[in-house]
Amino acid sequence: MGFCQIELLRHINKHNMQNGSGKNVLKPMDSEQLREYGHRMVDFIADYYKTIEDFPVLSQVQPGYLHQLLPDSAPDHPETLDQVLDDVRAKILPGVTHWQSPGFFAYYPSNSSVAGFLGEMLSAGLGIVGFSWVTSPAATELEMIVLDWLAKLLNLPKEFLSKGNGGGVIQGSASEAVLVVLIAARDKVLRSAGKNALGKLVVYSSDQTHSALQKACQIAGIHPENCRVLETDASTNYALRPELLQEAVSKDLKAGLIPFFLCANVGTTSSTAVDPLAALGKIANSNEIWFHVDAAYAGSACICPEYRKYIDGVETADSFNMNAHKWFLTNFDCSLLWVKEQDSLTEALSTNPEFLKNKASQANLVVDYKDWQIPLGRRFRSLKLWMVLRLYGAETLKSYIRNHIKLAKYFEKLVSQDPNFEIVTPRIFSLVCFRLVPKNDDEKKCNNQNRKLLEAANSSGKLFMSHTALSGKIVLRCAIGAPLTEEKHMKEAWKVIQDEASFLLHK
Repeated sequence: MGFCQIELLRHINKHNMQNGSGKNVLKPMDSEQLREYGHRMVDFIADYYKTIEDFPVLSQVQPGYLHQLLPDSAPDHPETLDQVLDDVRAKILPGVTHWQSPGFFAYYPSNSSVAGFLGEMLSAGLGIVGFSWVTSPAATELEMIVLDWLAKLLNLPKEFLSKGNGGGVIQGSASEAVLVVLIAARDKVLRSAGKNALGKLVVYSSDQTHSALQKACQIAGIHPENCRVLETDASTNYALRPELLQEAVSKDLKAGLIPFFLCANVGTTSSTAVDPLAALGKIANSNEIWFHVDAAYAGSACICPEYRKYIDGVETADSFNMNAHKWFLTNFDCSLLWVKEQDSLTEALSTNPEFLKNKASQANLVVDYKDWQIPLGRRFRSLKLWMVLRLYGAETLKSYIRNHIKLAKYFEKLVSQDPNFEIVTPRIFSLVCFRLVPKNDDEKKCNNQNRKLLEAANSSGKLFMSHTALSGKIVLRCAIGAPLTEEKHMKEAWKVIQDEASFLLHK
């Protein structure tokens, strides 16, 4: 046994408590051990960020690599923190795709920050499970407060604030948010139409809507044939056309079906398309359809007055969602959902077993967030959002978002100046959709070349992008939003892309 292990065992024995049989029992939460190990872990993470550019952005390991490096069973005896961190360096980090790297341009960003990290640490340290008010009053009330703060930054209608019938709640993801409101909308309709009407319920969305809606429909029992996925095209920059929605709704009403849910988008995954909320909301409202707005990525930008226009019409919505963990410097998971009628959620999702009953809840004096979500348990997630808002402030957060949009404009300019490339859809926020242009109108060959270009650029280790398909075209997506990204990283990424494209086009 090594010296470090002997010292660790001495430390454990020193702080052990005796059980009835006289055996040593580990005391798992020791303040001095936490102080020592916590300092070392913070140093480890700080060093990681200091050297993050040294790692290939996209992990280059093969499937199953870790099974060959780690033992088949857990250790019987304690190992040292040094041993664990050595394995993190040698075995875990090579299999990590570095989402916080300045060269990460795939999907959408998942922001981390010092403030978010500190909030996450505090939440983990307190270790509460805040499913109802009484389990930790501060957890519930802070969540209500910070969701109201952010609603005001977004200039959401007052109906979404907690002072009235509505309010906000933190979900784990936009997928959970859309499932929660879909179930609420479903049950609201079935209470009047009868439970046997489930097979008549119809959901509407564009073909650019996230697949989370499809999964929500599967879970909620909505018949697949009653999911209307309405086609979009380049003529509207892939936004949903209101007349297409009206036509579909009218047709379903004539067929005796029940239109009940519409999901609109502000910043679609593929191309950041923005649906016309006011026009869509008018149709939804006149037909008593629950209107949900998914602004998971782009919602953050709407705290800037110049981008608030993209959620004009949100006053017609029944629910609104944005992910603070995407572009708002708040560590995953932190998806914000606002509803106008909290009763719609609680009537669909409430349970009241004897072991959860308490005076405050029984008297309807408090909010119990367990009734606003799918699971019972929930973490103290509002702490990190609260810390982000306080330690950075609204003006700093606006500047942060504007800087990424400025970098996207710069990258868009670089692409547009190269005759081998074209911008596929207009840039709205900080996503640039582009591709190699087809030669001799050969779209099939062009698609293959763009796939190869993406693979080659990502294999360089210097950047990571993802792709999509728009009107049959394979499109490269450069989503700028990592906390450490600067103009120099955009130049470096563009050089890699150009070099790989040159090789492809001339080989």
